[in-house]
Amino acid sequence: MGLFKRNPFGHILFLKRWLIRILGALTHRRFKGFNTLEIDGSEIIKNLPDNNVLFVSNHQTYFADVVAMFHVFNAALSGREDNIKNIGYLWNPKLNIYYVAAKETMQSGFLPKLLAYAGSISIERTWREKGQDINKQVKMSDVSNISKALQDGWVITFPQGTTKPWKPIRRGTAHIIKKNKPLVVPIVIDGFRRSFDKKGLRTKKKGILQSMEIKEPLDIDYENDTMDQIVEKLEYAIEQHPSFLKVIPREEILSEEELNKERQWRY
Repeated sequence: MGLFKRNPFGHILFLKRWLIRILGALTHRRFKGFNTLEIDGSEIIKNLPDNNVLFVSNHQTYFADVVAMFHVFNAALSGREDNIKNIGYLWNPKLNIYYVAAKETMQSGFLPKLLAYAGSISIERTWREKGQDINKQVKMSDVSNISKALQDGWVITFPQGTTKPWKPIRRGTAHIIKKNKPLVVPIVIDGFRRSFDKKGLRTKKKGILQSMEIKEPLDIDYENDTMDQIVEKLEYAIEQHPSFLKVIPREEILSEEELNKERQWRY
C-alpha cells in the first residue's frame, strides 16, 4: 500500500490506520477494563463479504457505540470470538469501515473532527438541527456518499437518527437498502447510556455491564418488499418496534425516562 493511498473520500489510509490504532488503544479500557462489554454473535463478522454490508443498530451515545463496534469488528476479523482481549487486533484494522453521522455533530469540535477522519459519512439531518425539529429536503449527495461507502466496504447506521429509544425508523434507511441491496446485519446494544454521557466521550459511571448482540443478516426481498415492510423488519431486528414496549417492565421504562430527564438537564 502506497504511503499516500486514499479511500474514495480522499482520506489517506496510512493516517487513518494510525488514527484507529491510537484511538483504539486509548478507548480499549472503556469496554475491557473499568467497564465490561459482553459480546454475542461476533462469529458472524468474519464470514461477511468485504463490501456492501450495512450494519443497523439502535443508538445510545454519539460516539461510544461506533467506537465499540470498531473494536468488536476488528477483533472478530482477527480471530477473536465474542471478546476484545489483547488489542493486537488494532495493528492491522479494517480500513473500509464507515459510519453515518450528523454533520452538525462531527463538526462540533476537534475530537469529533478527528473521529470523522476515522470513517464518518457526515450527512445533513433533514428532521432536526441545533436541537430544533425541522423539515428539510434530503441532499442527494448524502445518499450518494452512503452508496459510495457501501461500494467500498462496510457502513454502520443508526436508522432512528437519535439516541432516544423507541423513536421511529427513518425511511431513508429503507431507501438506501432498496437502492444498494446490501447485506443488512442488525446489532442491538445496551448499557452505553448508563456508562457514558450523551456524546459518549466522558465516562459517567464505572462497573457497568455493556452488551452488543450481532444478529444474522436480515432476509430482505429487495425487489418486492415495500419501504414499510423493510422499516418494520428493521424495527423488529434492532428491538425498537412498539410491540417491545408491551413486554418491558414498567419500572424499566420509568428508569429510562428518568435517565433522559437527567441528560436533558445536564446538557
